[in-house]
Amino acid sequence: MLSLDIAATGMLAQQLNVDVISNNIANMTTTGFKRQRAQFQDLVYQSKVSPGVTSSNIGSVLPAGIRLGLGVKPGSVYRINEQGTIQITGNTYDLAIAGRGWFQVALPDGQVGYTRDGSFQINGDGDLVNAQGYLVEPNITIPSDVTEVSINDSGVVQVKIAGQTATQTVGQIELTTFQNDAGLEAIGNNLFLETDASGTPTNGNPTDVGFGKLQQGAREQSNVNVVDEITSLITAQRSYEMNSKVIQTSDDMLGTLTQLR
Repeated sequence: MLSLDIAATGMLAQQLNVDVISNNIANMTTTGFKRQRAQFQDLVYQSKVSPGVTSSNIGSVLPAGIRLGLGVKPGSVYRINEQGTIQITGNTYDLAIAGRGWFQVALPDGQVGYTRDGSFQINGDGDLVNAQGYLVEPNITIPSDVTEVSINDSGVVQVKIAGQTATQTVGQIELTTFQNDAGLEAIGNNLFLETDASGTPTNGNPTDVGFGKLQQGAREQSNVNVVDEITSLITAQRSYEMNSKVIQTSDDMLGTLTQLR
């Protein structure tokens, strides 16, 4: 009886679906988080009677045939990279990207990580770093005697030094774009790595063509919509229950067969 195995694949698929939804809900307050969705595909089909075969000696053919599906399998878990809400924080080194683009961060192993989390700070040397202390690329150092730091929407970092009236430019924040943002590899800590699926990175300044702009003193919130997630969770739960009901029904049918005299 194929229905036992078919329903089992359906239950496993909905378990994965709930895992993805629960991760979205858990990260509903994570800065720059992008929600994910599970996508499923049907399994191969078992052919009992192939369509198009000859059904008589006069050349008539079967219009449909008999092909039985064997269940469902996970196809992918893809990331939805739509803009999150911009939250004003007032923190000098908080930066939000409005539009396309990723911040670049130098990882300890020499690779470049990419993030939408602009919750930056400065370390003991005055370097701009992320929450893990990794340097923002290109490196930007804030002098120790500054009285004001300004970062415009084009990423130009200017400071006002004590005793001076004119501002000084100390750096330029760059953004990176990819042909396929969903192809980036998530490694945790709000960081991503380039892959063959994402394509090669393209660097540029904020407000350039194809790049978003920066907003100082703000952070991009998660794009998780709680109402959508709860609705998806209910749908996944009901689908799981219906697949379990198929298994119960199949078991009852097998039980009936074993009781035949």
